[in-house]
Amino acid sequence: MDSQNNISPNAIWHHATITRQKREQQHQHKSVVIWFTGLSGSGKSTLAHALEDRLHAMNCSTYVLDGDNIRHGLCGDLTFSEEDRKENIRRISNVAKLFLDAGVIVLTAFISPFKADRKIARSIMQHGDFVEIYCNASIETCESRDVKGLYKKARSGEIPHFTGISSPYEAPEKPELEIKTDKLSLEDSVDLLVKQLKKRGIVGRG
Repeated sequence: MDSQNNISPNAIWHHATITRQKREQQHQHKSVVIWFTGLSGSGKSTLAHALEDRLHAMNCSTYVLDGDNIRHGLCGDLTFSEEDRKENIRRISNVAKLFLDAGVIVLTAFISPFKADRKIARSIMQHGDFVEIYCNASIETCESRDVKGLYKKARSGEIPHFTGISSPYEAPEKPELEIKTDKLSLEDSVDLLVKQLKKRGIVGRG
């Protein structure tokens, strides 16, 4: 059965008395899903955590959902096959939506290589709640940053289905923001992100 439609007929959605709007008022900012996508080594996690540091200093309520961390728990049963990658994104999209309802700015750092899967993730959210950030760096740059040696293992065949080597990465065509992480400094990249959030009215303009 398609996992997206695998909902028990006995499971009825419970509407909370405390709404998302009330939670946003308490946090004093709007909630949003900031979805970082890009090759392994493109700087997704680094940028997500740097942005969280900046937002935390602005007294924002935030949480980073990191691909590696999720694979240790919620998605620890999944492989890196195309089917399991789809399921990985489906699960994290729904977790992100819960954070959204909690009034939190949630930052996700996932390769999420397939356009169709990112489209599904976007469709789960309301219009304007999903901000796609394309961390664009050349494969050469990503390999040079590879402290774990994953690219080397992938090229030798030790790691199957590795994005950019033995599995494709479908770059976003119209992301909300593209950041060339092999050209911009981390600080300048965070500045661009904060500017984007202010423009969207997620955080204060001051």
